[in-house]
Amino acid sequence: MGKPLVAVFSGAGLSTDSGIPDYRGPAGLWRREPDAEKLVTYAYYMSDPEVRRRSWRMRAELAALSARPNAAHLAVAELERGGTPVRVITQNVDGLHQLAGMPARKVFELHGTARSVVCTACDARSGMDEALARLAAGDPDPACLSCGGILKTATVMFGQRLDPQVLAQAVAVAKGCSVFIAVGSTLQVQPAASLAGMAAEAGARLIIVNAEETPYDSLADEVVREPIGTALPALLGRLAAGEA
Repeated sequence: MGKPLVAVFSGAGLSTDSGIPDYRGPAGLWRREPDAEKLVTYAYYMSDPEVRRRSWRMRAELAALSARPNAAHLAVAELERGGTPVRVITQNVDGLHQLAGMPARKVFELHGTARSVVCTACDARSGMDEALARLAAGDPDPACLSCGGILKTATVMFGQRLDPQVLAQAVAVAKGCSVFIAVGSTLQVQPAASLAGMAAEAGARLIIVNAEETPYDSLADEVVREPIGTALPALLGRLAAGEA
């Protein structure tokens, strides 16, 4: 009999040790600069060239593309390499799970990726590094080179729907896993957060690793408040050894 499927649902808290800021935490960007939400809100972005220019400047200043996987990302990839069936469902757009060694086909990016750029008119895709190079060369609002349309990161902005195919795959994983680990997420953004409830309802062991309380703590079999960089590797080590 094969090993049970482990689902790792990751939020911004998983990447803070890699130098990427948490947006919704107590010291998160949205609490410090509420106006910053406009830069990632689709309606504002599409209608206001100044919002786009500010959004591109923010992308250039963020550490996401230069960030490296931390101990938590590496521990998830190591669990998968060790023979445990692992699927990652992530709210993060930084691509660090894949850089840590998780096969891309086993990572479901609910909110897209900041490593690519997409044209809102013709759907042409290109690399974020190419767009940032154009920004550095003096183009404050780079347009699509194929059709001249408005470019944006290949992330799901506020006001956009999640990719229904990616969401369906995530739901299937949540309902089919034996262990569901929610790590570094406030579990407040729907419909993504509801995956934790789906997993618990389907009979999975629900483990929540997060510094703050979440709406799903009462459903959890285990809640861990320790720092993610040490708590998650220890937890996954126990899982690999059959002790959790």
